[in-house]
Amino acid sequence: MSDNKKEQERAELHRTIWNIANDLRGSVDGWDFKQYVLGILFYRYISENIATYINAGEREAGDESFDYAKLPDSKAELTRVELVDTKGFFILPSELFENVRSRAASDENLNETLERIFRHIESSAQGTDSEDDIKGLFDDIDVNSNKLGASVAKRNERLVKLLNGVGEMQLGDYKDNTIDAFGDAYEFLMGMYAGNAGKSGGEYYTPQEVSELLAHLTLVGKTKVNKVYDPACGSGSLLLKFAKILGKENIRQGFFGQEINITTYNLCRINMFLHDIDYDKFDIGHGDTLTEPLHWDDEPFEAIVSNPPYSIKWAGDENPLLINDPRFSPAGVLAPKSKADLAFIMHSLSWLATSGTAAIVCFPGILYRGGAEQKIRKYLIDNNYVDCVIQLPGNLFYGTSIATCIMVLKKSKSENSTLFIDASRECVKVTNNNKLTQANIDAILAAYMARKDAPHFAALVPNGDIAAQDYNLSVSSYVEQEDKREKVDIAVLNAEIERIVARSDVLRREIAAIIEEIEGA
Repeated sequence: MSDNKKEQERAELHRTIWNIANDLRGSVDGWDFKQYVLGILFYRYISENIATYINAGEREAGDESFDYAKLPDSKAELTRVELVDTKGFFILPSELFENVRSRAASDENLNETLERIFRHIESSAQGTDSEDDIKGLFDDIDVNSNKLGASVAKRNERLVKLLNGVGEMQLGDYKDNTIDAFGDAYEFLMGMYAGNAGKSGGEYYTPQEVSELLAHLTLVGKTKVNKVYDPACGSGSLLLKFAKILGKENIRQGFFGQEINITTYNLCRINMFLHDIDYDKFDIGHGDTLTEPLHWDDEPFEAIVSNPPYSIKWAGDENPLLINDPRFSPAGVLAPKSKADLAFIMHSLSWLATSGTAAIVCFPGILYRGGAEQKIRKYLIDNNYVDCVIQLPGNLFYGTSIATCIMVLKKSKSENSTLFIDASRECVKVTNNNKLTQANIDAILAAYMARKDAPHFAALVPNGDIAAQDYNLSVSSYVEQEDKREKVDIAVLNAEIERIVARSDVLRREIAAIIEEIEGA
């Protein structure tokens, strides 16, 4: 896979989104615009997904020319129960994206048509196993909003543009793309509008290259896992990297996560469907993971990845129940109320299988600050749970220039030491941000797997030495930075200065003699 092809696919997708933005500019504020594009993109995708599925089955059975989009609704109704059971939802042929789009320009009630279709798709799952996975997925697309236009005609005009813009997106088959087209569309829209929305992009989206590194760190030596989990899953981009790397069939029990923000939670479920993850293979919950964790009763996870929000407030010791919570009680202390970072680490460790690996993006302060955070680090090191700490370059995440770190956790390490990797220079500059290339990812993974000292890049440190450093886990404390300043030989420098001084004396005398000669003439 070439970085070049990746950038070409990205540029093409970004151009299409930018064109839709120009068509709608001024009518919808940025944050809402993003929901409209992603919502219609989702509608297009599930329409194509269900039609492709039905067509493939009929053609396999011998009807080469079968096209679900042209089937009368009355005939399609006969397969409703079977399809909801398999796909989790049902869409009538007349309500497929391609058919609605083809009629959109002449549909004076397009807003009502779309609202009715979205309601039909959601209600098709009512009372079935997929109800929780489908419910509320179209909540963020208000086709009757005044933001789309003051009159129904104006709103419909913009909805037509939206349907056409999304219809023209060259998405292909996600498995054939070198980029994750939906994830990339999400990242680009975030970049365009995060300022307007007053939201930090890093809080919602992890760059795909970082997601890839996290997934690979948890998969060393494995070709399949029981299931993957993200306690702050955002739009699900980290979880979905596993489908790309391993193939979704090699994540036996599927994809699990929890998200506190309702809009992002909806987007995550949409993202699962967009990646052809069936409803019975994902379990994404809504709520505060630290105080109302879901998945208590599930077996522990073999792979955990996360980029939790940095230094957010949480209940901490204000809630007397939390110190007895089995996730936090082993450390004997709770993460500070103003900085929940290590609470996410303790939560992830608690949900981790004995044979599993967790890779979590961290704010650097948690690695060296004192107080309760130092006590939690002491617990982690004394129990040999920290496998590796990786220093990442700054400016990798949209909306923050912080140089973050990755903490890798394991419960069954073979030796009592911790690996530190300084990857702060492993990046290339793309526009204003830094990006990890495939070569950068490979270099980090090679050092992680080699697990030995490498000058200015990696250090394997006995846990006793970390204890002697007051449980400081900053990479810079153990991996010496390479001094790239020019080495200066003082003796040579002094000799050069003497030569320059002597030469300047000679020149001074020569100039004085010339002046004297001129004046005497």
